[in-house]
Amino acid sequence: MLTKHPETGGFYVAALLGLKPDEPALITRDELAGTFRPLDVERRGFYLADDGIAIDPRDPRFGDQSGEPLFAADGRPGVALQRMTAIVRKLRDGLQHTDDFIAAMMTLKLVEPIDIELGFDDGDKLTLAGLYTISLDALADLADDQIVALFRAGHLQLAYAMTGSIRQFSRLAQRRNAGLSAPVR
Repeated sequence: MLTKHPETGGFYVAALLGLKPDEPALITRDELAGTFRPLDVERRGFYLADDGIAIDPRDPRFGDQSGEPLFAADGRPGVALQRMTAIVRKLRDGLQHTDDFIAAMMTLKLVEPIDIELGFDDGDKLTLAGLYTISLDALADLADDQIVALFRAGHLQLAYAMTGSIRQFSRLAQRRNAGLSAPVR
């Protein structure tokens, strides 16, 4: 989905792994491991700092002493640090593509707000506001040359993937309902 940054008002892409901030995620990192692992999850604890890499030593990732060393015996970056450097740089490069995608969607007036209303077995009702998606109607109304330009830029597939992700809200709601009926331990 798209949502707006609370401070800047600019759009950014967000993945919802749960429905309420005070509840555990409904899709775990372990579940994503076999199918999709976001680079942002992979790089946890590592950050791009100018042309280098910075780490957050308070991140739980660094609490376990059984991991790989960041530096080789000769002081050069070790395999683990080289891998993280590649991941963080790939994430940085992907941000530009994401910004280009959002700009193209905005220019073509394809972004539309969407409100999601869900009801649960415990009687709880939840409205998710402040979310945006791509309008399939507006997409269908584009001229052929605009569609081709979106395709060549790699944006058309992303637009359809974003609209298809709306179906996942019912999956999240089903998982939340299953958790409500699970026995308390």
